[in-house]
Amino acid sequence: MEETKSFSELLNETNLTPRRFSAGERIDTVIVKITPDWIFIDLGAKSEGYLDKKEFTDEDGNLAVKEGDSITAYFLSSRHGEKLFTTKLLTSKSVNDFLFDAYKNQIPLEATVEKEIKGGFSVKINQNVSGFCPYSLMDIKKIDDAASYIGKKLDFVVAEYSENGRNIILSRRPLLEKMEKEKITALKNSLQKGMTISGIVARVQKFGAFVDLGGVQALLPISEIGWGKIDDPKFLYSPGDQVEAVIINLDWENNRITLSAKATLPNPWDEAMRKYAEGSVLKGTVSHLTNFGAFVTVEAGVEGLVHIAKLARGKKIKHAGDVLKAGEEIEVKIEKIDRENKKISLDLAGNEKDTSAAGDEEDFRNYITKSPKAMGTLGDLLKKSNKKS
Repeated sequence: MEETKSFSELLNETNLTPRRFSAGERIDTVIVKITPDWIFIDLGAKSEGYLDKKEFTDEDGNLAVKEGDSITAYFLSSRHGEKLFTTKLLTSKSVNDFLFDAYKNQIPLEATVEKEIKGGFSVKINQNVSGFCPYSLMDIKKIDDAASYIGKKLDFVVAEYSENGRNIILSRRPLLEKMEKEKITALKNSLQKGMTISGIVARVQKFGAFVDLGGVQALLPISEIGWGKIDDPKFLYSPGDQVEAVIINLDWENNRITLSAKATLPNPWDEAMRKYAEGSVLKGTVSHLTNFGAFVTVEAGVEGLVHIAKLARGKKIKHAGDVLKAGEEIEVKIEKIDRENKKISLDLAGNEKDTSAAGDEEDFRNYITKSPKAMGTLGDLLKKSNKKS
């Protein structure tokens, strides 16, 4: 026998449970009926909401919509079980009532940024009404180019409504902050440490680049851009560039995300360990100098160390800079490769030869100095011979 279901279960199965709306909640819906005073919209679950027909009627009485049209509306209030909605379409006849409701219920409205004035922007709500939006309320980020906002249609909330509509302060911040929170929530559910992502460079600084991941910004430090030494990220990136990187740190408590672009690239050390052998002679560039030796870049991302004792050649020096200069190209010989710790010990090419030559010369001088004591001159030998005779 087929199980009998309750009425409430049938309602849930057929999506007939009426929705509850909060003030200012936005819906995309369809006009189902138009009467002389009201426009009725579909709310699903076999329920309807209504709007004032004046919102779609121009000053000449022409109606801008028809049954079956799709519209966007915002919930105002529930009266006797009937749900009243409004839209962003404002007319001079309804603007004051609408603005007051929008202020009271923080309902978004669409308006056009007309011009920049002292302290902010003049924003045109309709033909007869304008509001003021301070710089600080126009965006959640610092405004570097105020002119870029002029002429744009944007969503605002009424932050202040007084003097019967003569003083209207508009703000985008609550809407933008809400969007940011929604984006962060979505990203928290999708981003994970170790995953490779694609982002857009938002801005570039000396210490790295900020990358937009679609709602939040992450830092790509200069040390994580590539395996080689990078002096200035601005030579590599510009705002708008697309970057592929790996998430190496994810700290939602402090809203800090750190990326690594070099993690997507082959590690040059792996190839170097296979390519180079002890005793090899190759060219390199002096990258930096210390009091214990000179670091020499043999290829991008691979450095070796020439110890200061190798640079001294028997002389007393206090710093590698006494012998070499940063940026200088030199020939080096690989003395030792520590594959486990990825370290290369270098010597200056020709050091062994020079040391050997110096030793030969020293031995030769010692020989010349000691020879007279051992044999004497030819005259001395003859005298010794005559005495013996």
